[in-house]
Amino acid sequence: MDLKELDRQLLQAHTDYNVPALIKLYHEASKMSEARQDHDAACFYLTHAFVFALEYGAPEADELNRKLYERGRAHRLTF
Repeated sequence: MDLKELDRQLLQAHTDYNVPALIKLYHEASKMSEARQDHDAACFYLTHAFVFALEYGAPEADELNRKLYERGRAHRLTF
């Protein structure tokens, strides 16, 4: 998926308030940013994915929190 398509899907997921899609898409945006060595952007997207995962009670919250912790952007939480 390219950035333009990712942006389109993110906007649609926000419009539909499709939280599982938002978690997945923000996580994907984070991975794409990491691949470009843009660590600040990666953490920005990880944070969004994490917040939506927390809101939704999604199991991905633990992994997303771990990634943010490893990057020095969050405290490690237990779920």
